[in-house]
Amino acid sequence: MEEIIFVDKPSGMSSFGAVARVRRILSQREGHKIKVGHTGTLDPFATGLLILLAGKATKKAPELTKLDKVYEATIRLGATSTTGDPEGEITIVDEKPSISGEQVKETLQKFTGEIEQTPPVFSAIKINGQRAYKLARAGRAVEMPKRKVTIYEIGIIDYKSPFLKIRAHVSSGTYIRTLAGDIGQELGCGAYTTKLRRTKIAQYDIAELPLFKLPE
Repeated sequence: MEEIIFVDKPSGMSSFGAVARVRRILSQREGHKIKVGHTGTLDPFATGLLILLAGKATKKAPELTKLDKVYEATIRLGATSTTGDPEGEITIVDEKPSISGEQVKETLQKFTGEIEQTPPVFSAIKINGQRAYKLARAGRAVEMPKRKVTIYEIGIIDYKSPFLKIRAHVSSGTYIRTLAGDIGQELGCGAYTTKLRRTKIAQYDIAELPLFKLPE
């Protein structure tokens, strides 16, 4: 068996949960346990494209990781989150920041090209062999190393203060939660990601793919 599987992950489901569901369905279909793996995770609150590999296709994982991605994100200006998303502790800085569309556009352009990011503490990055989010949940201090990422293109889909919707074409390893927080810091009002959807991985566009239906 060798399959590349495309999944539209719903919000509230972990990437590992999606893998488990696909593994269970394929194993039942084939009559024996099928190996299933992912080629990059999505945060539980996020939706969109996951590429999973089943059976012998798992050997193709190196070819399908570290690929460029396209995201659509809704960012709440004037507030911060301890996790950079709706699952953290939210602090309102300004109910409706008086920031013009032109200011937002100029700020977004500052993040185009190669930039440095500090990944969020609540992430799946391994620190000394352990997931950062597990260390953070245990109350341990976590120092996240900075990394260079590339924002190929970033643009406004819609803006009505305090909500900004963007589309961003980024390199592998880019955290949109971090990007949103950095944008808020640059604007001087704070920001966090309220919604996030991955629409494309390299040439794989979710709108054009045969999607594997996940059970609830």
